[in-house]
Amino acid sequence: MPPDESLVRVDGPWTHREVHAGGTRFHVVEAGEGPLVLLLHGFPQFWWTWRHQLVSLPAAGYRAVAVDLRGYGASDKPPRGYDLPTLAVDAAGLVRALGETGAIVVGHDWGGLLAWTMGVHDPKVVRRLVPVSAPHPLRLRAALFGEPFGQLKASRYALGFQLPLLPERRLTARGGARVGRLIRRWAGPEWPSDEATRTYQEALRIPGVAHCALEYYRWFARSQFRPDGLRYARRMRTEIEAPTLQLHGALDRCLLPRTAQGSSRYVAAPYQWRLIEGAGHFPHEERPDRFDADLIAWLADPKPDQ
Repeated sequence: MPPDESLVRVDGPWTHREVHAGGTRFHVVEAGEGPLVLLLHGFPQFWWTWRHQLVSLPAAGYRAVAVDLRGYGASDKPPRGYDLPTLAVDAAGLVRALGETGAIVVGHDWGGLLAWTMGVHDPKVVRRLVPVSAPHPLRLRAALFGEPFGQLKASRYALGFQLPLLPERRLTARGGARVGRLIRRWAGPEWPSDEATRTYQEALRIPGVAHCALEYYRWFARSQFRPDGLRYARRMRTEIEAPTLQLHGALDRCLLPRTAQGSSRYVAAPYQWRLIEGAGHFPHEERPDRFDADLIAWLADPKPDQ
């Protein structure tokens, strides 16, 4: 029997809520009071990836809200809407549904690509931007086309995701064993724990999640030469006006550090780069103390320098 959505309602020093934005129901997990920090996860995870930050950010005086993105966890799983412009509308609507006009947006992996997109598509909502293990979408596009033995080789796993039906079966077979293999391949040498691996394997086996998660990849690949993808790329040339802190694991073998480092050209506001030594693709989980120290110190600076 596949697991149901109750699996992702993990107990802790936080509150689970359902929030509606743009006709879609989102499962969010909230802790603390103060300026809103919206936490957006990536593949193959769900809100639980931010469990450390749901403790550290409230302790530092922030309201932390981690969301299950469209198609993941206990959020709605509609048949379409897995393109970055639609996801950006989701996230901006979520900020407003939470009673705020803007937020500090922290996004990892796909959540980071989404955060970059929000910074262009709805800049008034993004007060500060923190992409984690996520190059700017145009920098990623350039690296995929221009570095066949670099980022394209690192992303070869995603080529198989373009097939219909079969990738979903592979991800969910044998208790989600392939999910565990991908996480271990992308992480640094000291993570993940058996508990984390099992948790993510089970969460991706919730009915509908594997298909929805793969639709993100399918849109990104297939839209590159379609009108919608070309419109998106043109719009993403607009420079980011929000102060930006880009965090990346030095050992990331999924989205290479050198791919991400070229992202500063798309930021007009103060920008800082932090490379977290000893961490792979999941620095907020692999090195949470270092990650949180960098993030909270930067947030506390009223005027972050270049």
